[in-house]
Amino acid sequence: MDATIVKLVAELARPSKAVLVAVHVVEVDWTLPLDADIAGRSEDAQRVLDQAEATAESVRTKLDPVLLQARDVGAAIVDEAAERGADLLVCGLPYRRRFGGDFAIGPTVPYLLRNAPCAVWVVREPIPEELA
Repeated sequence: MDATIVKLVAELARPSKAVLVAVHVVEVDWTLPLDADIAGRSEDAQRVLDQAEATAESVRTKLDPVLLQARDVGAAIVDEAAERGADLLVCGLPYRRRFGGDFAIGPTVPYLLRNAPCAVWVVREPIPEELA
């Protein structure tokens, strides 16, 4: 899903030479101090950003990776978008179902839609074949 979004946004950004920023947020549990070095030690978080950067480079677009850690993913993304004066926020939404079969959107996307200072695009992955 991440590669699909990066390619989509990179292709859109290239003609205008827009600045792309990939933000990955590592959520810090309330039982830990906010300054605990979780993100810095997370190989998964760094791998996600490295893959995003490589995908953007493959379509000749520069991407600035940003690794954050926060208590709330949505609030961290909105704050980053506001600080950078973002024109567009694009986020991926995996296709998930809750127990009982209802589609589950989670808390982050609704937060972004309500609070982002810019336009928000949500890209949902296709329904897996085994669920279609």
